[in-house]
Amino acid sequence: MPIYILKRLLLMIPTLFGIMLINFIVVQAAPGGPIQQVLAKIRGGALDADSRIGGTGQDGMNTFGEHGGADHTSSYRGLQGVDPEFIKQLEKQFGFDKPAHERFFVMIKNYLTFDFGKSYFHDMDVWSIVKQKLPVSISLGLWTLILVYLISIPLGIRKAVNDGSFFDIWTSFIVIIGYAVPSFLFALFLIIFFAGGSFVQIFPLNGLVSDNFASLSFFGKITDYLWHMTLPIVAMVIAGFAKLTLLTKNSFLEEINKQYVLCARAKGISEKAVLYGHIFRNAMLIVIAGFPAAFIGILFTSSLLIEILFSLDGLGLLGFEAAMARNYPVMFGTLYMFTLIGMLLHLLGDLSYMLVDPRIDLEQKKG
Repeated sequence: MPIYILKRLLLMIPTLFGIMLINFIVVQAAPGGPIQQVLAKIRGGALDADSRIGGTGQDGMNTFGEHGGADHTSSYRGLQGVDPEFIKQLEKQFGFDKPAHERFFVMIKNYLTFDFGKSYFHDMDVWSIVKQKLPVSISLGLWTLILVYLISIPLGIRKAVNDGSFFDIWTSFIVIIGYAVPSFLFALFLIIFFAGGSFVQIFPLNGLVSDNFASLSFFGKITDYLWHMTLPIVAMVIAGFAKLTLLTKNSFLEEINKQYVLCARAKGISEKAVLYGHIFRNAMLIVIAGFPAAFIGILFTSSLLIEILFSLDGLGLLGFEAAMARNYPVMFGTLYMFTLIGMLLHLLGDLSYMLVDPRIDLEQKKG
């Protein structure tokens, strides 16, 4: 086991390096970098953009200049009236005065010590920004994951045991709806009916907590938090339980028809003992294997539109805004962290196999 864990940890190094390299190359080839973003803001409001790039010593008049012409040798377009020296200062500030390969290896060197640098458009380092957003995404992801598993596994087991029954048919209809309709449509439905859209306003429309959260009692804070999180979590659970329910049902159906189950029944073992003493351990392997992917998917991707619809400032919204603004430190810093977390969770998922079925030998070599 220790040798297997060591091999997997060592394999993470080239995997993580390759992922970062591919994404770095793709981003470099994409049009519209951070300098273009700043220049676009300058064209709409010089003072606001200048304040975001601080430390250049340029003001609105100096930036444009009455006689400043476009630098026709520059790789940036639409720069009529922009001082070429200002462009050079931006390139130096953002690190684009160095070759791409040098910037990449400097970035990787810093990331090895978890130094993700500072955001281009916020006066904060990337890790501080992520820590501010984590409570929202963890709240959405963790509660959703717990509820999805608590609903899907018992439901999938009962559907498998009662395969073809009336219960299986009408629950399948619900599962199909949950599988086909995306979470943001459920969210819109909940907003319209329960958040003051067109009918009643039982739940709040935005935010993680109320404005007076600090003045509430301990139980008042818990109630207020759950009150705000109800609709977003319900929307994500409805859309997320279907796949796991079908996976659980199919896994149990496959095990129920195997020879060892027939032998156990022939010995007079009760159905409950056969189900939870024999079938459960084998059928849950595939469910456990899907846990890391489900966790990463719910925590870091599925919540994006939910965060936007309910005005929840979490990691999904942060990643979307960083990509749109070409905020490279935030993009690559979060990519590095999430990829590393994802690989560690996959390793934990593999190790969990042994907890469910000790017969599995992860170090066994295939012939």
